[in-house]
Amino acid sequence: MVSKTALITGGARGIGFGIAEAMLKAGYQVTVTGLTEAEVAAVPQMSGLHAVRLDVTRGDEVAMLLSGISRLDALVNCAGMILRGGAEYDIAQFQKVIDVNLTGTMRLCVAARQALAATGTGAIVNTASMLSYFGGPLTPAYAASKGAIVQLTKSLAVAWAGEGIRVNAIAPGWIETGLTEGVRADEARAAAILARTPMKRWGKPEDVAGTVVHLCSDAARFMTGALVPIDGGYSAQ
Repeated sequence: MVSKTALITGGARGIGFGIAEAMLKAGYQVTVTGLTEAEVAAVPQMSGLHAVRLDVTRGDEVAMLLSGISRLDALVNCAGMILRGGAEYDIAQFQKVIDVNLTGTMRLCVAARQALAATGTGAIVNTASMLSYFGGPLTPAYAASKGAIVQLTKSLAVAWAGEGIRVNAIAPGWIETGLTEGVRADEARAAAILARTPMKRWGKPEDVAGTVVHLCSDAARFMTGALVPIDGGYSAQ
């Protein structure tokens, strides 16, 4: 029996690594990427897991990585998780965030299309955000990129359904990762977030991972173009 394979960009840490662990448990051979050699070197040695360096803003690096993958069943785009706070009002910073979060996702999707279609049951999961729903006064680029991820997901789902490729997205809420470390350290802000979250806790990467495994599996074979919030109820009120 041929093992299924998954590529998880940004999977060297945080939510992406939590997804990688879950995909391994589900029987996938998994490749994760990190932006730097240090990130790649820090990935734990696990059977079935391969870590490589990748800058998603570099089309040549994306093409080279995909050329070395003979079979691909699932692509999970987690690399688009950068934000620059108030600095995003600077056009250069705005463009950088868009290039990583949105255009980087598109680069991977286009590059992986042929391999995913070859399986007949290929799946893509893109990473949106709570800021796909709400405005971000300090993060206009991040919010714009995550809103656009939703529409990109729907567009590719419609375009590629005939090739057997399903495209869905997740919208994680407040998850315990390095990205939210500063917010969690701010007692007032952290308290406000928990007060609004019906489940009254921060999410963990593994809370996100189960949904991704489902979306990549045959159990979700009639799901495409969907956005699934994983936020403890934060967006429900």
